[in-house]
Amino acid sequence: MIEVGHPLPAVTLMEYAEVESGACSIGPNPVDVTAATAGKTIALFALPGAFTPTCSAKHLPGYVERAAAFNAAGVDEIWCLSVNDAFVMGAWARDQKTGDKVRMLADGDAAFAKATGLTLDLTGKGLGLRSNRYSMLVKDGRVVTLNIEGPGKFEVSDAATLLAQAKNN
Repeated sequence: MIEVGHPLPAVTLMEYAEVESGACSIGPNPVDVTAATAGKTIALFALPGAFTPTCSAKHLPGYVERAAAFNAAGVDEIWCLSVNDAFVMGAWARDQKTGDKVRMLADGDAAFAKATGLTLDLTGKGLGLRSNRYSMLVKDGRVVTLNIEGPGKFEVSDAATLLAQAKNN
């Protein structure tokens, strides 16, 4: 399992872009985790699934609401990871009005979740292998803080907790 001081896994995530820019075409675009985190401070949080109750009502909204405070604390980007495809993450971003505040990254085949050891098996509930709920502060591709939730909990991976850690690092 990933721990404080470990590098993030060298995997590729996917991100849906609705508007073409210099770096992104419309549609799913690959995000190389190693390259995308180099020289940056990232507030990363992961959750079991887009459009699920706790994730939509509490987890993601907390980060959207505190985006400016994260930036003021020295965080370059906020990443939301979920074992969903890029189209679902794009639709969820529209629904939650994340704009340019939170990057909605798809871990469609759970490569990141598996590589970190932070998986959640929800097969019996019809959801398959998912990501556990957690948050981490990442600097230059390495984990600085890590907050892993217990089963069914939402107590330590919230935006307020990670923001306080960002302010102290």
